[in-house]
Amino acid sequence: MYLEKVKEVLDEMKKVVVGQDRLLNRLLIGLFTGGHILLEGVPGLAKTLTINVMAKVLQLDFRRIQFTPDLLPADLIGTMIYKPKIGDYEVKKGPIFSNIILADEVNRSPAKVQSALLEAMQEKQVTIGDQTYFLDKPFVVLATQNPVEQEGTYPLPEAQIDRFMMKVYVDYLNKTEELEVMRRMSNINFDYQIKPILNKEDLFAIRENVNNVNISETLERYIIELVFATRRPLDYGLRDEARYIQFGVSPRATIYLNRAAKALAYLEGRDYVLPEDIKELAPDIMNHRILLNYEAEADGVKTTTIIDSILRKVAIG
Repeated sequence: MYLEKVKEVLDEMKKVVVGQDRLLNRLLIGLFTGGHILLEGVPGLAKTLTINVMAKVLQLDFRRIQFTPDLLPADLIGTMIYKPKIGDYEVKKGPIFSNIILADEVNRSPAKVQSALLEAMQEKQVTIGDQTYFLDKPFVVLATQNPVEQEGTYPLPEAQIDRFMMKVYVDYLNKTEELEVMRRMSNINFDYQIKPILNKEDLFAIRENVNNVNISETLERYIIELVFATRRPLDYGLRDEARYIQFGVSPRATIYLNRAAKALAYLEGRDYVLPEDIKELAPDIMNHRILLNYEAEADGVKTTTIIDSILRKVAIG
């Protein structure tokens, strides 16, 4: 029942969002597994629009927070405000208390703000004054960053980036898709009406369905081998790649590969995971977790190249 509804969700979103099928797929995987996603791409690729439309279709509370250099942690999580009429302080909750948070240009704000966001992502709670408040469920952070303009930015430390389930690169549309975007948006009167398809209760039921998708022991061990190939590349005959890897992926990569593979299988209408599911998602889950050295930067080697080699050379079973 729910699988048909999920297809309706995608169809409804595609009435507004042109192309970007892969982006839509990854956003749903994140939502169905409770994983946060970091989106990287140049401005104007409909990242914000896509997330906004998804929130409306799923009837979830949505907040967009524009990260700027003068943003404070209190602007994010909330603060204590003195009320003269009652002679006491009152808690004013910040925009973090929502289901879907769009942290726009997350690398524009300093470390204190980034830490406040990432702590909320990890703990699912915030502390204001001496009181701890649990965040709404579901709670998913979708952060964006611009890969081009780096002046005046505060790059996320590797340990904090690791809290994102996936780092998804959003690319340009093809010519046909861009033509369709131009025709739609050049109409000044263009206005999209979104029909709600699912709600929070449906989402929790889907999460349970995803959790029940089967993954064989062979594929579980395959995930472990992929992860260890990033940490001990020489053991897997990856001599060239070993020159460039400074640190391999963390245990979160192991967990998220398993969860995301189940979600992808579910979206494909299967109740079991295939090796292709793991291979398709490995680049998105590993690309921000493999730390390369200066030699890799000098030789122009990218993490995607390393991951491709690992996927080619590590055998299943």
